[in-house]
Amino acid sequence: MRVAVTGASGFLGVNLVDRLVESRHEVVALDRKIPDGPPREGVSWARADVLDPVRMRAALDGAEVVYHLAAVITLAHRDDRAWKVNTQGVRTVAEAAAAAGVRRMVHCSSIHSFDQHRCGGRIDESAPRSTDPGLPVYDRSKWQGEVELHSVIDSGLDAVICNPTGVYGPVDYGLSRINAILRDAARGRVPMMVDGTFDLVDVRDVADGLIAAADKGRTGENYLLPGHMTRMLAACRLAANATGRRGPWFGLPLRLVEAITPIAEPIGAVFGSDLVSRASLAALRATPIVDGAKARAELGYRARPAAETIRDLVEFFVATGRLDRTPRVGAEL
Repeated sequence: MRVAVTGASGFLGVNLVDRLVESRHEVVALDRKIPDGPPREGVSWARADVLDPVRMRAALDGAEVVYHLAAVITLAHRDDRAWKVNTQGVRTVAEAAAAAGVRRMVHCSSIHSFDQHRCGGRIDESAPRSTDPGLPVYDRSKWQGEVELHSVIDSGLDAVICNPTGVYGPVDYGLSRINAILRDAARGRVPMMVDGTFDLVDVRDVADGLIAAADKGRTGENYLLPGHMTRMLAACRLAANATGRRGPWFGLPLRLVEAITPIAEPIGAVFGSDLVSRASLAALRATPIVDGAKARAELGYRARPAAETIRDLVEFFVATGRLDRTPRVGAEL
């Protein structure tokens, strides 16, 4: 089957393309930048911007399914490009898919399209959405992107929406925020860690969930794709132990980090970092339980244990020369 993937050179895109090729699909990989390297059997690359309706319509010609992954991820409160790509970009791809006669579109949204502060500590597909203007732009734009998609669904497009939680794991050639932290921990370079907990999901499980949604999902429905509640301090120690190194010695209380945020946030901005920000700390404060029962029941979705993901991630770093292993007796996951 001929399928198209937007944002194909990104973290999730690379893993999804791998899964689709393994399933013997013909993949049209779409992105603004085409990666270097030899051509891969079963994959044809095309340069396409999700804000360019003409180019996108041509790129989707002949595809039966389109997976829309392209997005701008940011922890900033305001970002005009993120808003445009995450909202108008969704509509552009959806309208192009409808015009090209695509049988189904699978849109990868995010857990952030649900308001994690008004959910009462638990999120399912009926939870409140990210409509509050005080929320970070990523949260608001991911919800608005779903609104834009539903307007095209109402006009006849068959589309399904998936909402993964915090994505990590192999393979990752560009290093997501979470993977970068775990690599630093595996190098023994994270002496301390903010003592917070996230729902983290293996990127390979998200890719499988998207493929299952294309096959089994119901039109217009959302499917949460969670992993497991994971304490970042413990995750960093697992990564460090896998290379025989010491993990973080202690966790920083969240209230202490919040106290220094007014100073740390503008300093981080000068160096191009948003890791210590109102948005990142808000995510740590919320930490709702994410209910994946709907995806498990309707899609057959499953998430592997966090220890397996961290072990595989460290092995990926070692195998690709991104990490040196220093053995130490008794250091095992």
